[in-house]
Amino acid sequence: MSYDPGSKWAFAQPTTTATQAEIDLGLRQYMLQVYNYMAIGLGLTGAVAFLILTNTDLLSLFANLQGNRVVGLTILGWVALFAPLAFVFFFAMRIHAMSFSTAQMTFWGFAALMGVSLAPTLYVYTGTSVARVFFITAATFGAMSLWGYTTKRDLSGMGNFLMMGLIGIIIASIVNIFIGSSALQFAISVIGVLIFVGLTAYDTQRIKEAYLESDDSETMGKKAIHGSLQLYLDFINLFTLLLQLFGIKKDD
Repeated sequence: MSYDPGSKWAFAQPTTTATQAEIDLGLRQYMLQVYNYMAIGLGLTGAVAFLILTNTDLLSLFANLQGNRVVGLTILGWVALFAPLAFVFFFAMRIHAMSFSTAQMTFWGFAALMGVSLAPTLYVYTGTSVARVFFITAATFGAMSLWGYTTKRDLSGMGNFLMMGLIGIIIASIVNIFIGSSALQFAISVIGVLIFVGLTAYDTQRIKEAYLESDDSETMGKKAIHGSLQLYLDFINLFTLLLQLFGIKKDD
């Protein structure tokens, strides 16, 4: 799930001591680092999920299975479901105090945990539909992130609105775990897709504006990890919501 960390890194402005060319080159290298960390995180998540999905005994530790259906989560499954949210808030509060290497290892641990959390959800969908939705997500994410990076428009006002919407769908999602309303789930999925499409552009702009060419390598590395986590969360949430809308279940 996404969040607004209120980072002191947001909207930092470059100094005038470096040439514009040096600033542009540094910014491109910084953003490339952000996207590389995000891509590696997604790859780690996919690898862990695949490992669990191809081992029914392992999957059974987290989900109660009935044929191709997940009829409920085990205690470990519930822990895996909510642990990433707690992990995100911990990371947001502690990243400034962490070393770069600790922040990096924490991010990899989070990505692996997300793979565990996603496995029961992915199990009920056909591999073809999961792959199709993944590519739809990648194309949508790429387009919105590019727009967020290149636009001259200040997206901060849109971001505040999107964050309020995000809080609303988180609360609705938790409520729907207990009431199981298909109509509410459909509404959450549609609204959630719109919110995370917007957040992708908004977060990209924030990450770009956090760049400061005078930062040392340690600070720059932690900023890149922090930014990659934000975009990673936007991608994962957009993927799971689109999967709920367009994924084909094995028993359909």
